[in-house]
Amino acid sequence: MQDQSKKMWSGRFNEPVTELVKRYTASVDFDKRMAEVDIQGSLAHAAMLNKVGVLSIEDLKSIQGGMADILNEIREGSFEWSLDLEDVHMNIERRLTQMIGDAGKRLHTGRSRNDQVATDIRLYLRGAIDLLVGLVHELQISLIDLAEKNASTVMPGFTHLQVAQPVTFGHHMMAYVEMLGRDAERLADARKRVNRLPLGSAALAGTTYPIDREYTAQLLGFDEVCQNSLDAVSDRDFAIEFTAAAALVMTHLSRLSEELILWMSPRYGFIDIADRFCTGSSIMPQKKNPDVPELVRGKTGRVNGSLISLLTLMKGQPLAYNKDNQEDKEPLFDTVDTLTDTLRIYADMMRGITVKPEAMVRAVKQGFSTATDLADYLVKRGIPFRDAHEAVALAVHYAEQKHKDLGDLQLVELQSFSPLIGEDIFEVLTLEGSLNARNHVGGTAPFQVLVQIAKWREKLGC
Repeated sequence: MQDQSKKMWSGRFNEPVTELVKRYTASVDFDKRMAEVDIQGSLAHAAMLNKVGVLSIEDLKSIQGGMADILNEIREGSFEWSLDLEDVHMNIERRLTQMIGDAGKRLHTGRSRNDQVATDIRLYLRGAIDLLVGLVHELQISLIDLAEKNASTVMPGFTHLQVAQPVTFGHHMMAYVEMLGRDAERLADARKRVNRLPLGSAALAGTTYPIDREYTAQLLGFDEVCQNSLDAVSDRDFAIEFTAAAALVMTHLSRLSEELILWMSPRYGFIDIADRFCTGSSIMPQKKNPDVPELVRGKTGRVNGSLISLLTLMKGQPLAYNKDNQEDKEPLFDTVDTLTDTLRIYADMMRGITVKPEAMVRAVKQGFSTATDLADYLVKRGIPFRDAHEAVALAVHYAEQKHKDLGDLQLVELQSFSPLIGEDIFEVLTLEGSLNARNHVGGTAPFQVLVQIAKWREKLGC
């Protein structure tokens, strides 16, 4: 057997790399997760070489059989990964050569690790995106279910974290369904640019062999081939674009996490999060801490950091491939892992939310949330909005001094701010009246919330 420590490129060198350099430059510890897609890409490459007459049918069958055995070893956990062989590609190729001999050495004809790794990353990321889009949809369904149960549940809507106007809890949840809908669109759109085949670009200039890249693309399910060999081996735009989309998903979930954390605190008391998503304190026995949303808020910074890492990695690279690009995988893999776990746990957590309507009603009555409704009432009776705004501001100031809500004032008190106010004003100043008055597309009226829920259920097939 050939010495494992002898590199496949070592003929050019007079001395081996040091142990420190070996550890510093190796990537097998993290890129071995691409083993299955590496095998998938190699099998397609071998089939293409056979089709164009570069590889015999006997060699192709040997490669296919050897790769099947290697795949079984990897799945069973018996495959021996070697740091001396640097990366997932060399480890698999060396094992293949051990098993089938010279046919394994012919597999690398017409390709380089440069276009091989670019292909592997795209295959890996394509599968990850498909999984993530499905998980986004699962979370949307959890939110829709919660929204439907609370389509008429009144809560305060906030601006500047101050009570602004009445909304429904269902309407609030549907806002995040919309955000996640855009996230799914972004991921699906990014997939289009991921799904282009770099294989056949070789090291940077293409190959002298009569390859058929379109055939390879067809075998691997790529939509098209990369059109410039220099760009194909050095492009990591698709990874950056994916990570940017992932950062937006995490940003949306971080915003929701911040609200869940606030709403669960006794100062709000709007919701409770199921115990399985919380922990206690080592010193304060009464505590129930919302650890999951807090960690989601924290892990958002982790994904943002991965995006910055990839942007920084690429900003100074000349064409074509550079060893810098080995550093693309860890932030990319970490982003996929973080987002996958976050979406899975979030979908389950939202199914474990208990809503407390009484606390929400108490809160919405503390901030003069129907003041705008009173202003709109006056406008409909012919008063210019700015004048109506001023009259209502004075009414709010008066009610505040009396420690009353606007709806608790007597008719004569309200009429002191405008003689146009009639007895029907009390219907306008109720929370239900305020909600139902906003019965238009995008409004918070319970009917409109249910309309949006129905549209999303049809779109998601749930």
